Amino acid sequence: MTIAAAPIRVLLADDEGLVRSGFRLLLDVEDDIEVVGEAADGAEAVEQARAARPDVVLMDIRMPKVDGIEATRAIGATPGLQDVRVLILTTYDTDAYVFDGLQAGASGFLLKDAGPAELLHAIRVVAAGEALLAPRITRRLIAQVTASRATNADAAARLDVLTAREREVLALVGRGLSNDEIGAALFLSPATARTHVSHAMVKLGARDRAQLVVIAYQAGIVTP
Repeated sequence: MTIAAAPIRVLLADDEGLVRSGFRLLLDVEDDIEVVGEAADGAEAVEQARAARPDVVLMDIRMPKVDGIEATRAIGATPGLQDVRVLILTTYDTDAYVFDGLQAGASGFLLKDAGPAELLHAIRVVAAGEALLAPRITRRLIAQVTASRATNADAAARLDVLTAREREVLALVGRGLSNDEIGAALFLSPATARTHVSHAMVKLGARDRAQLVVIAYQAGIVTP
């Protein structure tokens, strides 16, 4: 007998009740997703994360008391919550915060006006331990935000542990390419590309691909 996988446990954090209700209606009909809590501000999101220990927190940025960036940072710093993935919701007027969200430990971000299919896909991708760095327009906005920031010498020095191939792969991860796209760009199989990504993560102490993106930008090896 095949044992069904446990559903993805999701916490909704948004200060607008109608938004949370809409998300819940969408997610509740999915067999592989379960909403385990709601939070109206960042402080409550941290409390709920500690109590419910969700797989994914769908996190708005602009919330009262504690914003989504600080809440993301607090969740990542809480013992026992290292496996909780944060998917940040952003709008065009808050895209300047996206890079800060990744630095705070978010595993991905999604435009707030994304369609239902995009949202469901994003939750599943992040829950699987991958980083969500789409859509491409948002990646370009990250590039615009980070291009004005000085290269971090310490971050650049960290790359000394990488092989030349791993540096190439890191640069492509920083541009948001998937393993398949990295393989095609470097004439490697997707499995080999995945291996290089994994090696880079281990050597650089990155939890996931999102943290690799941050390192790539800080080290100055990605250009917009």
